[in-house]
Amino acid sequence: MASVNLAPQFTDVTIFEGEGGGYYTWSASLFPLLSEAKLGAGKLVLRPRGFALPHYADCHKIGYFVQGSGRVGIVLPNSPKEVVLAPKKGDAIPVPLGSVSWWYNAGEDNSDVEIVFLGETAQTYTPAQFDYFFLAGVQGVLGGFSTDFITRAFDLTQDESDQLLKSQTGSLIVKLAKNQTLPDPCKDANINMLYNFESAKPSIHVNQGGSLTIATAENFPFLKKVGLSANFAKLDPFSMSTPMYTADASFQLIFITKGSGVVEIAGLNGKNALAAKVQSGQLCVVPKFLPVAKIADEEGLEYFCVVTSLAPYFAELAGETTVWKAMDPSVLQSAFNVDPGLVELFNTKIGKGKLFCSFKEMS
Repeated sequence: MASVNLAPQFTDVTIFEGEGGGYYTWSASLFPLLSEAKLGAGKLVLRPRGFALPHYADCHKIGYFVQGSGRVGIVLPNSPKEVVLAPKKGDAIPVPLGSVSWWYNAGEDNSDVEIVFLGETAQTYTPAQFDYFFLAGVQGVLGGFSTDFITRAFDLTQDESDQLLKSQTGSLIVKLAKNQTLPDPCKDANINMLYNFESAKPSIHVNQGGSLTIATAENFPFLKKVGLSANFAKLDPFSMSTPMYTADASFQLIFITKGSGVVEIAGLNGKNALAAKVQSGQLCVVPKFLPVAKIADEEGLEYFCVVTSLAPYFAELAGETTVWKAMDPSVLQSAFNVDPGLVELFNTKIGKGKLFCSFKEMS
């Protein structure tokens, strides 16, 4: 673990960039832990009227709308019906393995849409990458078949087959004409398939500290389709998220959505695995069992996190539920080799701790 690079990173690979937008990823060469942990991350940017062509992928992932609003069509495996959603900033969309989806920026406010995808890559062809299979365009899967197969399979003439396969000269992302329309959102679909972290009531809120909003299969059942959970945290200026770790072997993929701060991760054998400045647009990966803490700068810090478990168990090293409180004082005295007075003070101080705290509260 000591040799693994945990430094926060911006995307380093441009998969595609065009008039309609771009798709960018974090590579395994930059972030080796992604490959080792079978994780992946990508960022989709759609310019006004940008349209990500229909596709499916070899992974389970969650898409989070970092900015803007759009329209998404999704056909779940073994489903005969397309569901059209109208996501906005703060919305998370679980995308199950093999689902066919398209993503569109209607350009209503003339601004870009940014979506970050975080998930697992246990089934992917390319380590640490989401592989996409497009249904149309110059990289469309139909192009992998001979003309004879296409004409027979779809009962088309040669000319009709040529039109079907060659009319779309774009790939991955195209820009639609102003007069081109796409289906309207389905009624009530957003309720079941989207979770908005900005409007949801926080699971934990601490005045002058921050808030944490958690989505698991319990309060967002659609997550069962991907086997992942997610949370969104807001740290107030100069506030801290106290150390905690996943006690169920889960990994955390953390994308910084706003602000800046410092992230520290404790490694094996009492060594520091990471102490680094983070800022908007960077990705951090927290290995299983390693404690992590964050401190916000003067502008605060916000981040979206995907956890590789449907119901992750987080253990706190500070606060009312910390493991220290469960131990007998004599155990702490022996373990730290200190006098009873310091153990009593430690227990008193830690009992007042909170998941989020400001520097003033710590002083």
